[in-house]
Amino acid sequence: MKARASTPELRRLGRFLVSGASSTGVHVAVTATLVSAMGVSPVAANCVAFLCATACSYLLNTLWSFSSRLRNRTLGRFAGVSLLGLSLTTAISWTAQFLGATYWTGLACVVLIVPAFTYLAHRSWTYRE
Repeated sequence: MKARASTPELRRLGRFLVSGASSTGVHVAVTATLVSAMGVSPVAANCVAFLCATACSYLLNTLWSFSSRLRNRTLGRFAGVSLLGLSLTTAISWTAQFLGATYWTGLACVVLIVPAFTYLAHRSWTYRE
């Protein structure tokens, strides 16, 4: 017998994906604005954008995706999972480059693996009561 995801689980996953897309939009908008309008270096702009996007992601995922409360405990856990996601992204990108894979192959692996990892980590650890 196959296990099926429940409707609440699918709703949570859908909200997580929308929150991720929104946070990515914030990252792109902040980076583009800082580089284009303010002359900030791309590296510095991306660092600021990462912080802004992570804050956006925390708020959206805590309040909407996982219907939780803003707490110091979840903030610390969320930050930990975010840093693990960043580390995983770096490791996947480095591995793809080391193996001679195209940029797009590495990016596809990041897009397929990192969100799944972060969703499962948040569901099982960050927002565990």
